[in-house]
Amino acid sequence: MRLLVAGIGLIGARHLAHALEMPQIEVVGVIDPQLTQSHVPHFDSIDAVDVGADAILIATPSHLHADHAEAAAARGWHMLIEKPVAHSLNAADRIVAAAERAGVQTLVGHHRRHHAAVAKLKALLDAGAIGTPVLASMIWALKKPDPYFEVPWRAGPDGSPVLINLVHEVDLLRHLFGEVTSVQGIGSNTQRGAARVESGAALLGFEGGLAASISFADTTASPYSFEAGTGENPNIATTGEDYLRICGTEGAIAFPSLTVWSGAADWSQKPQRAEHGVSPNVPLVAQLAHFAKVCAGEAAPLVRALEGRKTLEVTLAIAAAVAPDRARVTSPAASAHPPAPSRSTA
Repeated sequence: MRLLVAGIGLIGARHLAHALEMPQIEVVGVIDPQLTQSHVPHFDSIDAVDVGADAILIATPSHLHADHAEAAAARGWHMLIEKPVAHSLNAADRIVAAAERAGVQTLVGHHRRHHAAVAKLKALLDAGAIGTPVLASMIWALKKPDPYFEVPWRAGPDGSPVLINLVHEVDLLRHLFGEVTSVQGIGSNTQRGAARVESGAALLGFEGGLAASISFADTTASPYSFEAGTGENPNIATTGEDYLRICGTEGAIAFPSLTVWSGAADWSQKPQRAEHGVSPNVPLVAQLAHFAKVCAGEAAPLVRALEGRKTLEVTLAIAAAVAPDRARVTSPAASAHPPAPSRSTA
């Protein structure tokens, strides 16, 4: 596969490094107007590309994805588009339409679906290891360093951890549990005070009745996140701590340790604990290998642009629900008719 890489930022540089080491991929150029040095051919724009290519990896800021995807599709290139697929649903629709017109394949970079531990987690759930999943609780909490925000757009609304980071968590939950039917949330920007939400919590309802909560922050010195728990991102220190717990009718499972609790009929019995190991992989490499097969007609895309749009739709709903300037009722006294005290039977 002859590959172009567009956008050599944090994630684009990682994609490029992996692609250069894969025998089934020939990197024929990089596209980035800010890039001044490279050991592969460099172009300032897609229009300037004058080499033959089969595919392009689009790792530019999300508000540019639709423009770049339309230009790439017009050139007949298959596309691996970094998450989120776009910054808006209209932009995502443009990408889907452009690919359909050109007859090219799309793959959205929700690379966690290619993670070996995620595959094992889904296999355990699908096999009924904890019965029917009823609830899931997730904490994604890290502290991004100050230099991260020196890139201007990261301090603005587009730099929200919802669109940059939680889009991964949303896609993981959709991958495990299906479609989301409702979204609620609360958010804050009290630490940095920038024009973006930086912490909060979202509650998602799923078609099967499962409820999932996501607590998030990029201002906290916490060991809990997918990246820290799995060690999959070299820029983030590994802690090995679980960040996701799923409870079902017959047990519970923690991730990424893949610790399963089961065997208890009710609360009078102690569940048995078992840990399920998995051979680690590099999901970005697995994703690129999958993309090469897609381009060769040997595999169907695991996450097409239309599937990425569904994840984006939920993520945008969360972003709206957790917006820090959203009006809220702050106490029962603020309501003319406060709810009656609930009765407990516990």
